[in-house]
Order: sequence, then C-alpha cells, then structure tokens
Amino acid sequence: MARLATTTDVFNAVAEPGRRAIVNLLAEGERSVNEIVEALGMKQPQVSKHLRVLKEVGLVSARGAGQQRLYRLNAQNLKPLYDWVKPFEHMWSERFDRLADYLEQMKQQEGNDA
Repeated sequence: MARLATTTDVFNAVAEPGRRAIVNLLAEGERSVNEIVEALGMKQPQVSKHLRVLKEVGLVSARGAGQQRLYRLNAQNLKPLYDWVKPFEHMWSERFDRLADYLEQMKQQEGNDA
C-alpha cells in the first residue's frame, strides 16, 4: 500500500519526530524560523520544510513581523489526535493508579524494613 503524503492530515504530519519537536516548541509561544533552528539544533532548510508541512495541514500559521515571519501553533487543529487517543485514557488512568498503589506499598515496605 502506498504511503500517504505527509500533508494529507495531522496524523501523517506529526508522524515525523522533527515536526513533533516543532509542535512542542510552538506550544510555548510564537517563534521565528531562526529561533526554532537554534532551539532544536536543526538546519534552517529542514525547519522550513517541516513548517511548510505543518502549515499545509493547518497546525501552524505565520504572521509577518518586520523582516521575519513568526510561527504559532494552531492547537485546536490537534483535536483529531486527541479524539483518537481519548478512548485509551481510561487504560492509562488505571495503569497509573496501579503504579501509584505499587509505589505506596514499596514506600511502606521500606519504612517497615528500616
């Protein structure tokens, strides 16, 4: 089966680790391409390519600010990802609850051994 283009949807766009890193960085606020390059240690053409893909699927938008463009995250467009993982939330909660119980037991056992 042929692989879908990365610009077809949010799922394909964020499948690439570099684009996820950019999304995470832009969640903190607007950044220029140069700021993204510096923060992530990527090359400028690579960042620009990733930003183009993210822009095409609607995850980022840009605005002009003098000589540069500032990119920002359109977090509402992450909703398809949220909707997809939401059914697994109960499973994660249960596992974290069990882990918390186990850690509490370990803590109590260490207290009894001391």
